[in-house]
Amino acid sequence: MKYLKLPLLLACSLFFQAAAAQKQTDLQMKTFVDGLIQKMTLEEKIGQLNLLTSGEVVTGSAVSTGVEAKIKSGQVGALLNMTKVADIRKAQQIAVEQSRLHIPLLFGLDVVHGYKTTFPIPLALSCSWDLEMIERSARVAAIEASADGINWTFSPMVDIARDARWGRIAEGSGEDPYLGSRIAEAMVRGYQGTTFADKTNILACVKHFALYGAAEAGRDYNTTDMSRVRMYNEYFPPYKAAVDAGVATVMTSFNEVNGIPATANKWLMTDVLRKQWGFKGFVVTDYTAINEMTAHGMGDLQTVSALALNAGTDMDMVGEGFTGTLAKSVKEGKVTINAINTACRRILEAKYKLGLFADPYRNCKGDRSAEIFTPEKRMEARKAATESFVLLKNQQQLLPLKKQGSIALVGPLANSRANMTGTWSVSADLTQHPSLLEALQQQVGSQVKINYAKGANLTADSILEINSTMFGRSLNRDGRSAEALRREALDAAAKSDIIVAALGESSEMSGESASRTDIGIPDTQKELLAALVATGKPVVLVLFAGRPMTLTWENEHVPAILDVWFGGCEAGPAIVDVLFGDVNPSGKLTTSFPQNVGQLPLYYSQKNTGRPLAGNDKWFTKFRSNYLDVSNDPLYPFGYGLSYTTFSYSDIRLSANQFKRGGQITATVTVTNTGKYDGYEVVQLYTRDMVGSITRPVKELKGFQRIALKAGESKQVTFTITENDLKFYNSELKYAAEPGEFRLFIGGNSRDVKESSFTLL
Repeated sequence: MKYLKLPLLLACSLFFQAAAAQKQTDLQMKTFVDGLIQKMTLEEKIGQLNLLTSGEVVTGSAVSTGVEAKIKSGQVGALLNMTKVADIRKAQQIAVEQSRLHIPLLFGLDVVHGYKTTFPIPLALSCSWDLEMIERSARVAAIEASADGINWTFSPMVDIARDARWGRIAEGSGEDPYLGSRIAEAMVRGYQGTTFADKTNILACVKHFALYGAAEAGRDYNTTDMSRVRMYNEYFPPYKAAVDAGVATVMTSFNEVNGIPATANKWLMTDVLRKQWGFKGFVVTDYTAINEMTAHGMGDLQTVSALALNAGTDMDMVGEGFTGTLAKSVKEGKVTINAINTACRRILEAKYKLGLFADPYRNCKGDRSAEIFTPEKRMEARKAATESFVLLKNQQQLLPLKKQGSIALVGPLANSRANMTGTWSVSADLTQHPSLLEALQQQVGSQVKINYAKGANLTADSILEINSTMFGRSLNRDGRSAEALRREALDAAAKSDIIVAALGESSEMSGESASRTDIGIPDTQKELLAALVATGKPVVLVLFAGRPMTLTWENEHVPAILDVWFGGCEAGPAIVDVLFGDVNPSGKLTTSFPQNVGQLPLYYSQKNTGRPLAGNDKWFTKFRSNYLDVSNDPLYPFGYGLSYTTFSYSDIRLSANQFKRGGQITATVTVTNTGKYDGYEVVQLYTRDMVGSITRPVKELKGFQRIALKAGESKQVTFTITENDLKFYNSELKYAAEPGEFRLFIGGNSRDVKESSFTLL
């Protein structure tokens, strides 16, 4: 008999001690919650299922009324959209001191990419491929939000999105399920930490379950329809990753799934989420999602409220369908008291785990304002922004710029503080964020002469501009003619050595209910850009965007393009850092950029048709799967992004060309920095299953490493491939790897790769 080594014995002992302690904690919670539920009336139980809005922050079209009276009578379980700690404390005081059972409230907010210290929009964050930084961004957000009394965030949003017309593509992590899953895990860890005993940790809420990013025609709130094989293989993984990471809550999506709105979809909320994935937390609807099922054609408010509860939805956001109808449904036998008890229990358990019964004021006592918007946190946001920017083009190494001479800074986004943070920055102080012009003046103004001109309005359509600059994000439309604005910009260009054009979308041109059919740079801005290029002077396009955009003309005519997305509260300084080479850009696209909108939806992990374009086929080839007017290729592929330096890849070296189930092989490449600047490279691993029981994608991301290389330095990068990396859901929804031939690809993006092959026995 072999004896266990002491470290292993110790590890086993610690494991069993932790399990026993957790069992005791769970028993204590069950005893407490059981006792509380026994004291509650039916109305008080239903009240715990009710989430109302204070109206302080606008994130939807409805505003709750009579909130204080409802709290006193036990008709409210949680509030959202409060950001003032004094107001939160007052509301909590009403709940725990003036209601019959003194049950504390949860306080939620859309803390999506930062609280007061705003990080880049989530799509931009994903382009960093820096999981530690992304986790830290959520940690900073949790620290700041909890300091103001908030204990629940409606984040992360993990919807896979492959149609750039959909405005909420800005709020997620792009098109790939593997990368999206890793980011989902990181965000949950960042918000929730390891224990809620730490008052800086808050409840996370993964959203929107499920398939919201697949809305038809890229139109928000629209119908989705797909096979279950596709759900499990392509769209479900990030949600499941968040659940596996221990996410406390899940939010339903507005769309239907298999013909039933998600909020009332029992297969989704019970069979998949709870039975298959083992989710133990509570499910909250999106804003008035229960009420909206009437418009879907599912019945009146009483009917749809009963459908939602019976499906496994626990909390009603703002709509008050539960408080208005469930008692009646119990009397009529349409809803059981057990179903209400179960939903109520899940919410009470969340409050218990958060420590609110022990200390309901844990997040709203003492002054923690010193933890918010500190110089250190702003510096973290600045670094994150520089990592998120993607250099799309740099002809003849125009960038980085030299800190000398003169620059013409033109464009409607050049001098706007309010648009720097991007969509879903509901708690940001828009006056505190320097514009690009201000950052240039502060950082290089003593060395570089800056000639500024607005040059154009956001768009020629004044109504479209109003709809695109809501929530205090106005660009202060200039009443002069487009010609007069352009002349002023050309005058500034004539006096300058280089032109920096700050163009693109305003922050509210993407986000919720901000779908677009034309995803190019708006008309008047594009006319301005063409006029600037026609001067013959070097032009750098600093692109503000919340989505992949159509940049075919720009790619052909503009020497340098830097996509800065919406970089958060420190976007201005971060842009200057990158433009002048203090930071070398390292971002890589997490969404494919189309040549034109007609290619959408577009993504790298497509499947072959029976008539694909062969490697030697040229577009256009009749009777092959292609377009008459444009090639199938994206303008910029998934994983793409340039640097001020260059990188070369060796051929792939495999440890073996085959392995058995339960085994593994390694794949190694040598990456060399062949340029003059130190830089970061994101080394990406893809595989392809050549023959399957169902059709398989032409490439699937299976791993990545972000590495630092000094100029001239080489590093070996090794990936380990196991059977688990090759698994997928087959036609029977069984998760397994199938023996056979696989191709393996490693490179700096999904297109430009080295290739090898191996066999799973």
